[in-house]
Order: sequence, then structure tokens, then C-alpha cells
Amino acid sequence: MQFKTSRSISTITPYEPGKPLKELERENKIQSAVKLASNENPLGFSPQVTRAVLENLSSMNRYPEPVAHDLCANLADIFQVAPDNIVLGNGSDDLIALLAHGFLDPGDKALMPLPSFLMYEISVKTAKGVPIMVPLSGFDTNLSQIAASVSSDTKMVFITNPFNPTGSIITRDAFHEFAAKIPSDVLIVVDEAYMEFVRDTNVFNSLARPLQDPRIVTLRTFSKAYGLAGFRIGYGIMDREVAKILNRIRQPFNVNGLAQAAASAALKDQAFLRHSVDTIHQGIDFLTQKLSAMGLEPLPTQSNFLMVDVRTDATALFYKLLRKGVIVRSMKSYGFDTFLRVNAGTPEENQTFITALKAVLPPTP
Repeated sequence: MQFKTSRSISTITPYEPGKPLKELERENKIQSAVKLASNENPLGFSPQVTRAVLENLSSMNRYPEPVAHDLCANLADIFQVAPDNIVLGNGSDDLIALLAHGFLDPGDKALMPLPSFLMYEISVKTAKGVPIMVPLSGFDTNLSQIAASVSSDTKMVFITNPFNPTGSIITRDAFHEFAAKIPSDVLIVVDEAYMEFVRDTNVFNSLARPLQDPRIVTLRTFSKAYGLAGFRIGYGIMDREVAKILNRIRQPFNVNGLAQAAASAALKDQAFLRHSVDTIHQGIDFLTQKLSAMGLEPLPTQSNFLMVDVRTDATALFYKLLRKGVIVRSMKSYGFDTFLRVNAGTPEENQTFITALKAVLPPTP
């Protein structure tokens, strides 16, 4: 029987995650593959997370707290907001979907950069909204064009800072100039998944002074700097009226008990977080220096990844690197035909990538 698919759903391109390590090792009959494709923390997570998970494991026959009281209290204390300004999600993409379903009626528009995180577009379409894609200005978010694209049926704008995949940032001055052009009834969703890695003090950090603008919804994640990607937990900080809508429609137990315990423990170990960020910064500096010495052009980045112009077909090079046991990302599907994206790993992983790249990179004519 042929079922009729929703027209908005039929136009969705599925999200493709980075290739799993075990899959690569199985396919190529290799061991010790290196994955630098999904912007994960190469150090893993804090030992305090392990202890917290083991301590809570025996209670997994019980439903988790529908609202993680301790975790929300910790986040509220860190960012000087109230617990009812916080909504937890099964990853920040869960919150993206909740925002789309909570605030978009069929035909309403949501603006976003092109390219950007595919879940913005997918979530808008599943909510029967219309995603409006605004091309980048070079490698930066084109804020002026996004503001100029706002219309009477625009309900939401997605901004990523730092931007994935280029690693560029939006400064405070640029953001405030942009926000002044956005109508008061349009939500500005600021996805700050990589904010912990930023070194530029001019960056717009929406949680430096949270809740100053009720339109701003900040999204953060425990997947990157905290190393909890497999636990699937993120959080949003927003005006309490926006939070009420998301809490009204979210699944009652959308964040599992082990994820709640893991995130609470990770927050408490700020020393491990600083060590992780320092390791990433050293890795980015190493990769930038080595790639530049090879005559390549890595883009400046404020994240835990960088993009580099390899001056050849990026997808063909991606497959050559796979056969060397190294997983990165080809940016060809993003419109950057000759760029790879690679996240910083451990010193050993970074060197493995550089060695493999030298082996497969076509000679310069």
C-alpha cells in the first residue's frame, strides 16, 4: 500500500551524522581508527560523570524526574536565571523541534543561514513551517540579509554562534545592530553549541547577560565541551513565557535519568572542562600550523573544529582518508567543494590526521 506523505515531510533531506568509528573499522578491517568528524570531546567526559552514572544506574527501573530539579538549579545558579527560564532537551535539536512546533503555524516562515545545521530546516518543515535560507557572506552569517528577509509571516530566526561549519563568530556590536532590525514578535534562536571554545572576547555571548531581550532563546549543549554526546542532553535559557510553551508540548520524560545525572556531575567538574578546552585550543593551533605549512588554507576558527581548503575534490579526499582510518567531513554538500572540516582531537589523533592527509593529498601542480 502506498501511503500519502505530508508534502512538507517529502521535501526533507535526512540528516547524515558523521561516520561511526566501529562502522569504519568493520568495513575496512582496521583497528584504532580516528574520528575527527563530529566535533566531539576527544578526552571523553569527567570521571565524576562515571561515578554519578554508576550511582544512579540501579534506579533506572523508575521514570526520571520530568523536570531535573538539581540540574536546573545548578544551571540557574551558574547563569543567574530562575529555574523556570530553563528547558532541558534530548540534545539541543530536541529544543529546536519544540520551538518550531510551539511557535510556527502552517505557512509561517523561519529564517536561517545557508548552509547551517540541518535540524533547523527539518524541524521547521515537520512543523509545517517554511524555512527561508539566507546564503552566507563569504564564510560568515549574513546578518544584514537575514534582517532584510524578515516579512510579516516570519516567526523565528536561527543564528549559530560560533557558526558551524566555518568556525566564524558574531560579535556583540554586530548582533545588537542585527537585533535592532528584528520585529519585537520574532523569536531569535541563538544556538551556542560551541561557545565554550571561543577565545575572541568580542563575541556575542547571549548568556553573559541573559534574559535582557525576551526574544532571545539561547541553546546550549553538553555534547561538545562536556563530552556527553552519547547521553543526549542540551538546555535552553529563555523568557519564562517561551519556556511555558515548550514545557507544555515536550515529552514528559524527554531527558533520561542517566543523562540528568551525567550533566549535573559534568557541571561540577569545571577543572575537567578547562582541561578539555585547553586541549582543544592546543589542537586547533597545531592543526592550523601544520596545515598552513603544507601550503593549505585553514579558516580562522573560534570553535573546536576548522575548515581547510584542500584545493581538490573534498569528497574524493574524504574517502581516501577513510581508507587510512581517519574520519573527517567533506563540505561539498554544504557548497564548499574543496573544503574539509576537521575537529581537534588528542595530540596523537591530530598527528595521525596530518600524516594521513600528507599521504593522500594530490601533489601541487
